[in-house]
Amino acid sequence: MATTQAAPTAAGAPQPPKEKIPEGGEIQQDYKLVTFAEGDPGNPKNWSKGYKWYCTMVVAITCFVVAFCSSVITADVDSVAHEFGISHEAALLPITVFVVGFGVGPMVFAPLSEVYGRQIIYATTLLLAVVFIIPCAVSKNIGTLIVCRLIDGIAFSAPMTLVGGTLADLWRNEERGVPMAAFSAAPFIGPAIGPLVGGWLCLAGWRWLYWIQLILAFVVWVLISFTVKETYAPTILGRRAAKLRKQTGDNSYVSEGDLDQRPFSERMSVFLIRPFQLLFRELIVLLISLYMSVLYGLLYMFFVAYPVVFEGGKGYSHGQTGLMFIPLAVGVICSALCAPLVNKHYLTQVQKYNGKPPAEIRLIPMMVSCWFIPIGLFIFAWTSYPRLIWVGPCLAGFPIGFGFIFLYNSANNYLVDSYQHQAASALAAKTFIRSFWGAGTVLFTEQMYHRMGDQWASTFLAFLGLLCCLIPFGFWKFGARIRQRSKYAFGGDDEDGSQTSDLENQKDVVDPNAPLVHDSLALERARSYVSNP
Repeated sequence: MATTQAAPTAAGAPQPPKEKIPEGGEIQQDYKLVTFAEGDPGNPKNWSKGYKWYCTMVVAITCFVVAFCSSVITADVDSVAHEFGISHEAALLPITVFVVGFGVGPMVFAPLSEVYGRQIIYATTLLLAVVFIIPCAVSKNIGTLIVCRLIDGIAFSAPMTLVGGTLADLWRNEERGVPMAAFSAAPFIGPAIGPLVGGWLCLAGWRWLYWIQLILAFVVWVLISFTVKETYAPTILGRRAAKLRKQTGDNSYVSEGDLDQRPFSERMSVFLIRPFQLLFRELIVLLISLYMSVLYGLLYMFFVAYPVVFEGGKGYSHGQTGLMFIPLAVGVICSALCAPLVNKHYLTQVQKYNGKPPAEIRLIPMMVSCWFIPIGLFIFAWTSYPRLIWVGPCLAGFPIGFGFIFLYNSANNYLVDSYQHQAASALAAKTFIRSFWGAGTVLFTEQMYHRMGDQWASTFLAFLGLLCCLIPFGFWKFGARIRQRSKYAFGGDDEDGSQTSDLENQKDVVDPNAPLVHDSLALERARSYVSNP
């Protein structure tokens, strides 16, 4: 199809595409859409596997550190209460506000990443988090701890939210299973290792629980800021289009983001409400978020329930109670090691569906593993009598950890496959409701266990887990129909080379005489990205 060359304009932003009506009555537009050509080395999906795995592991380790920071201080709440002369409940607030920050931050950082890209959000938020750990470590009152932990929670929430989008940037659908498992393990290994390390580290004083956070957070900030490149395709293409305009003096080169002619303030108002729209208008996002909220709440309940059972019931020390989290961590690691088998099964489904399996295929591991959570909780409940040996409630953590990672991994993959172009916002919506529920559970778990009893409190949670097992089976049957009726769900294959144009130049040095192809499919995808909040 012929293209119309736009006349050069003054330096600055590209002109909006101009419509012309030729003699045949067909509308043409003056633009040169910059997209990824097949095999383009600038496309993160075409980077070397070694570097893609390096990026994956850096962001996964970052998530581990963030999750570790959320739980390590639970090992010694009483020392904080004693030093500042406050109640036990007040000493729990630094834990609670940190998790609240996990829910607030993604609603801003996820849409910002879809405007400015992933890397700048990673670098700035992690630096902010590193800075505000310092006043926590030297704080003289509980107010400083609460405020700075809230800021840290908000700042640390960015990598937890953006990792799903980063993996969608780097890996194709059929490749994403194992990398997603590496990420999904981090939010659960971190909280399990936190109390274990903190239980012994607090012997040197509770402030060391913050100094260890500072050391780890600084290391991952350096890695992610200086060794991981930008992965978000619209940002990469936007920079390439700007470079083309500068080199050629032709302002008709545009990327997907350039096609949106709305003012920046209007664009941001749309992007900021997108996670809320997905949460309250998309049944898939809402129910998956509720399920993940239950799981996340269980995880943070353990930080309170374990001391109740092992310290209160059996008289264990902080360090000994921390050791009881080992089976939980081992369960998470074992399920992560099973990820290649899950991915292998997914690849067979890819072949079965000619390369385009429905998103519901991602639910198969969830339908299998959802039963492990209530099984582990029932074991924990009825072996937690003080007169019984520690083995039962300790080993109950293994099936719970094993189920956590499979469920979390499947949920992330299902959301990313269902809402690919808005993966970060979909995951932010999930994180929002999940984090607020996790924050609340810390405050009432101890009272719940004292009033209901250790056994019936855990049994109640087990029945809640059983009820949630209906969710993946429901989406297995009705998910495809729900997505067909959705205006937000992803409806195409953005990795199909036949749908991309060879419009862009793959080299840093641009050839102005290179052929430009007007690709209506690429343009349609671009318009759907910028106009479907």
